[in-house]
Amino acid sequence: MKSLYFVTLLSIATGLGQTAAAVALEPRQSSTITVNLDKTYQTMDGFGTSEAFQRALTMKKLSETEQRKFLDLLFSTETGAGLTILRNGIGSSPDMTDDHMVSIQPRNPGGPNAEPQYVWDGSDNGQLWVSTEAANTYGVKTFYANAWSAPGYMKTNGNDANGGSLCGVSGATCSSGDWKQAYANYLAQYIKFYAEAGVSITHVGFLNEPDWTTSYASMSSSGTQAADVIKLLRPTLDKNNFTSVQITCCDTMGWSTMNTMLNQMGASTQALLGIATGHSYSSGPSAPLSTTLKTWMTEGGDNNGAWTSAWYANGGAGEGMTWANNIYSAITQGNVSAYLYWIGGQDRSSNTNSKLIRVVNGQVDPSKRLWAMANWSRFVRPGAIRVSSSLAGGSGVKTTAFLNANGTVAVQVINSGGDQTVSVAVGGGFVVGSASAWVTDNTRDCDEVEVAVGADGTVTGNVPFRSMVTFLLQPGEAGRGL
Repeated sequence: MKSLYFVTLLSIATGLGQTAAAVALEPRQSSTITVNLDKTYQTMDGFGTSEAFQRALTMKKLSETEQRKFLDLLFSTETGAGLTILRNGIGSSPDMTDDHMVSIQPRNPGGPNAEPQYVWDGSDNGQLWVSTEAANTYGVKTFYANAWSAPGYMKTNGNDANGGSLCGVSGATCSSGDWKQAYANYLAQYIKFYAEAGVSITHVGFLNEPDWTTSYASMSSSGTQAADVIKLLRPTLDKNNFTSVQITCCDTMGWSTMNTMLNQMGASTQALLGIATGHSYSSGPSAPLSTTLKTWMTEGGDNNGAWTSAWYANGGAGEGMTWANNIYSAITQGNVSAYLYWIGGQDRSSNTNSKLIRVVNGQVDPSKRLWAMANWSRFVRPGAIRVSSSLAGGSGVKTTAFLNANGTVAVQVINSGGDQTVSVAVGGGFVVGSASAWVTDNTRDCDEVEVAVGADGTVTGNVPFRSMVTFLLQPGEAGRGL
């Protein structure tokens, strides 16, 4: 039997060096969350991560046991985060030196109008293995193929790194000619290779951080230049029977920068896009983008902080509770429909927080950032609609609620106040058949805990100080679905 109380007064008193009587004078707070299914916001596409830059290849070199642990931690809805989006890097490099992502056309075929010379190694820097496992074993359906750059011979600087622009876009002329259509064909061919391997790419992006020039694969672009590509890429995909593949743009370094790109594109070009995408490095999604398109936060991470496995220690950038709050802000303030952490797992730079899972001595080691993702992704499934959730009583509590396509209601509670007794009531014709809850804190990793369902359908459970608890309400026979 799981206890309704996560901590006892005695254990608190002991930990703080106080008497039990003194602690007993501080009553547990009480909060009531009212969910209104009739007030709706964005529809969710999911939560995800990436294994680009050969991270997938190095994870594949683990023992079969550790491989399965890694995959379970990312994609399992029972023992892991239950992620539903995988972002693959479309390679642009001529080789696999260091962590380069090798291109499907590593050499110049002789110009933009020459017969393409594509090469498919059946691995794609290890990403096809992760993609196949995600699709076939875990049922992942959303695969985002994203190019950090075009191959160097298609660019003004002749290198897939260090910025440079695609030859042929506005203001970028090259002696070799206009490579826009060849680049569009190249992206379509990448999708073909995956389709032939049994994995359906659902989204494709041709830029990554075009507002940032760096020593690895990168390509500069304005919104006007991006529009030049989009206007060719959409018909190219359609011609190749990829009419359902959505184009994304532009994975800017900062969220707010994406507004500049969108303004430069104009409404007619935006109409050809499926998703507007941005990262959270120079600015996070603290407000919606100025577009009617769905928006995804496609990359964020603490790439500099020393590795931490803590849920909460001092509110540091790499702590699990920090990322639970980051996701909350992106969803409620940025109105995002998807949220992706940078790297899922890797065996290099094991002393930073750039990934959700590190490898030490051949064994996978998950962080609390992973379990922060789990408390969202396991229970807010693709197609879920965010609905209104209002809070009364208590303090230091944040809450969201979602109506899933299968009729379940998921309610998230992030608690930075004292221990809370939380009651959840759902209106709009929803009848609670049963309920369950999962907690993540310093000692638990999305562990199931007990809740009570009252005669009136109100669900009650405890939310410890500095924790995240997700309630999942199953509809009764008269319950309401989408």
